[in-house]
Amino acid sequence: MEAPKPEEITHLPMDQLQGFEYCIDSNPSWGEAIALGFQHYILALGTAVIIPTIIVGSIQGPDSDKVRLIQTLLFVGGINTLVQTLFGTRLPTVIGGSYAFIVPIMSIIHDSSITQIQDPHLRFLQTIRAIQGALIVSSSVQIVLGFSQLWGICSRFFSPLGMVPVIALVGFGLFDRAFPLVGSCVEIGIPMLILFIAFSQYLKHFQAKHLPILERFALVISITVIWAYAHLLTASGAYKHRPLKTQVNCRTDKANLISSAPWIKIPYPLQWGAPTFDAGHAFGMMAAVLVSLIESTGAYKAASRLASATPPPAHVLSRGIGWQGIGILLNGLFGTGTGSTVSIENVGLLGSTRVGSRRVIQISAGFMIFFSILGKFGALFASIPIPIFAAVYCVLFGLVASVGLSFLQFTNMNSMRNLFIVGVALFLGLSVPEYFRDYTASARHGPAHTGAGWFNDFLNTIFVSSPTVALIVAVFLDNTLEYKDSARDRGMPWWDRFRTFKGDSRNEEFYTLPFNLNRFFPPA
Repeated sequence: MEAPKPEEITHLPMDQLQGFEYCIDSNPSWGEAIALGFQHYILALGTAVIIPTIIVGSIQGPDSDKVRLIQTLLFVGGINTLVQTLFGTRLPTVIGGSYAFIVPIMSIIHDSSITQIQDPHLRFLQTIRAIQGALIVSSSVQIVLGFSQLWGICSRFFSPLGMVPVIALVGFGLFDRAFPLVGSCVEIGIPMLILFIAFSQYLKHFQAKHLPILERFALVISITVIWAYAHLLTASGAYKHRPLKTQVNCRTDKANLISSAPWIKIPYPLQWGAPTFDAGHAFGMMAAVLVSLIESTGAYKAASRLASATPPPAHVLSRGIGWQGIGILLNGLFGTGTGSTVSIENVGLLGSTRVGSRRVIQISAGFMIFFSILGKFGALFASIPIPIFAAVYCVLFGLVASVGLSFLQFTNMNSMRNLFIVGVALFLGLSVPEYFRDYTASARHGPAHTGAGWFNDFLNTIFVSSPTVALIVAVFLDNTLEYKDSARDRGMPWWDRFRTFKGDSRNEEFYTLPFNLNRFFPPA
C-alpha cells in the first residue's frame, strides 16, 4: 500500500478558527442577536448567584441581603461588560464575578472585629464595607499594570507554548465548579448535561427558516425543558422528605430569591455605607487582583480564538486589563462583594453557538443591567437550580480548555523540551491548587499560616489558582530552558506578528477603538 503524502496527513496551523457564521465584527439579525444575548445573560446568572450565596451563607445573613448582592453584581457586571467591549480589548467577553477573591473575602468574613457583631444584617454590612475598601485599594494594581502598558511588556515573554497550560487551566482549573455540583442533584443535572450535548452537537443541523435553532439556542431550550422538569418534580412532592441540602439543590422553590427581591431597585455607589479600609485586607485582596489578571489574560486569548479573531496585541491586552481594573474599582464602589474577571462559561458559549459577535455580548450586558433593576423578574431567572448551570459548565469549561490546547499547533510537540514544559506546567497547575484546597478543607486554614494574615492570604490566593501556578511554571521554564535556540519550537515566528498593532492588517479591523478614539490613543 502506498504511503500517505505529507499534505494528506498534515493540518496546517490556522490563525483564526473556521466555521463561525458570525465573528467578532459581524452581526446576526437583531432578533437573533437579542435571543443570543438573552442566552448569555441566563448563563451569567450561575456565577452571579453562587458567589453571593457563598458570601451571605458564610455570614449567615438574610435572604434580602443576598438578593441585593446578586442584583448589584449583575448591574456592575453589565456596566463592565459594555465598557470592556467598547473601550477595552473589544473582544466579546462577559465580565462577571470572580472566584479568585474568595480566599481574601473569607479572611475578612472571619476577622475577629467582624465576627463579634451579633446582628446578622449589621455583620453583613460591616463585612461588605471591609470588602469594598479592600477592592478599591487593590484595583490600583490592574489599573497601573494595564494603562502603563507594563502588562503588555510582560506579555512579550509569553510564547504560544507558555500560554497552552495557562489557557487550558482557565477551563480545566474550574473542574470543582462543574460535575461535583451536578452530583448534588443528579436527577436534573445529568439530564441537563445529556440534553445540552444532544442539542448543541448531535442535532445541530436541525434548521427552521435556514436558522440552526438547536445549535444556536441549545442552552436556553435545554434549560427551559429541565427547569420545567425540575418544577414538576418539586410540585409532585418528590423531595418532600429528603434532606435539606438535597431540597436546596433540587427544588425550584427553595432559593427564596423571588419573595425577597424588590420590584424595582437601582444599585448605586456606597449603597451599603462608607467603605472601611484595612492595610492587611487590601494586601490580601491584591493577590486576588493578580490572579484575576492572569486568568483574564488566558480568557482573552481563548475568546479571540472563539470569536474568529487574531490574538490581541500587547497594548490591546494591557488596555483591557486597565479597564478591568476600573471594573474592580466599580465593584468596590457599588459593593458587589467580589471582584470581576472574564466569565469563562460565556467564552465557551461563543464556541458552542459558533457566534462570536461583539454585538451579542453588548446586548447581554443590557439584559444584565435591565433585570438587575427589575428585581422580581431577575430573581425568577436567578432561581434556576444550580445543578442545571453546573451541567452546562461541564461542556463549556472543557471547550475553553481545548482552545488552550489548540495553541500546540503553532509549536513543535516532537521536542522533548516542549513536552517537558507543557506536562510539568499542566500537572503542577492542577496538583498544587488541589493540595491547597484539601489542606484548607481539613485544617480550616491554608498551608501558609503565619502570624501575618495578609501574607497568608496572598500566598494562599496565588497558589489556589490553577492558571496562575501554570503561568509561573510555564513562563519560567519556557524563558530559561534552552530558550535561545528554541524560538521556532516555541512558536515565536507565528506569535511575533501579533505582538504589535501594526504587525498584522487584521488588527485594525478587530481592535480599533470606536468613535475614532484611536487618534487620541494611538496604538503602540
